[in-house]
Amino acid sequence: MAELKHVSVMFDECMQALNIKDGGVYFDGTLGGGGHSHGILQRSAPNGKLVATDLDDYAIMRASDRLKEFDGRFTLVKDNFKNFSKIKENLGIDAFDGILLDLGVSSFQLDDRSRGFSYMATEEQLDMRMNKDNPLSAKTVVNEYSERELKRILTEYGEERFAGLIAKNIVLTRQNKSIETIGDLIEIIEKSIPKKFKQDGHPAKRTFQAIRIEVNGELDGLYETVISMTRALKKGGRIAILTFHSLEDRIVKNAFKELECDCVCDKSLPVCVCGKKKEIEILTRHPLIAGDEELKQNLRAKSAKLRIAEKV
Repeated sequence: MAELKHVSVMFDECMQALNIKDGGVYFDGTLGGGGHSHGILQRSAPNGKLVATDLDDYAIMRASDRLKEFDGRFTLVKDNFKNFSKIKENLGIDAFDGILLDLGVSSFQLDDRSRGFSYMATEEQLDMRMNKDNPLSAKTVVNEYSERELKRILTEYGEERFAGLIAKNIVLTRQNKSIETIGDLIEIIEKSIPKKFKQDGHPAKRTFQAIRIEVNGELDGLYETVISMTRALKKGGRIAILTFHSLEDRIVKNAFKELECDCVCDKSLPVCVCGKKKEIEILTRHPLIAGDEELKQNLRAKSAKLRIAEKV
């Protein structure tokens, strides 16, 4: 396979957000190409420690090589960051000084045409698995889910206005032949969307997003994970989360709001009886976005939103 490149999104903003210090203990839940991890280790030298997770064998292999100059200061774990509590317990870590999540698909996953993430690789097989050990692939979703299930995920995860038509045409098509390639699926999507609605980006964008989220369970447990991660920060520790679509951003925003809320009692009560205390200070009332200079170099940063909170 040709060497693939990865560009870390909003790198400077993420580094600044974490307020990195020598000797700190950090968690990068989405290792990817290792760019953010490298920055954390570099800025926390000489004694900082890092734990990073990823489900992709290629990502772990690449990052291991990229981070070798920091040997002895990092631990890479092949696991889902949503198993954070278990990972933390297994490693015997009580609390972290900083936690980073970059919820986007890695550039080298998008650019590796065989992975089936890009709607530009029309001749490739439908796949979209971040973890190749995952038995559920895009091909399974498209060929085995009921019309009702397909409509649901296209509506909920893709916010696709023509979800019903696309789901119906997928089911009609597979009655005659299996839907095998990216091109097969795009052909169905294109004939399902009226011409006048095809002007805003690629017509398959929302459908591909929805299927990818379903295959990888991207939203499952995300809210609970953000809560548990934030509670695992030391006082003054920070969590920074990059999202790439409105569904993820909404979950992170709501989790932060829950953690920042101080007392949820009925205001008519003379004293607090709920016992809820403010746990964080939200440092980004509105999410940060990539600057013009970065967008000139990396268009994939266009949809990125960064939210930051600090443990109190």
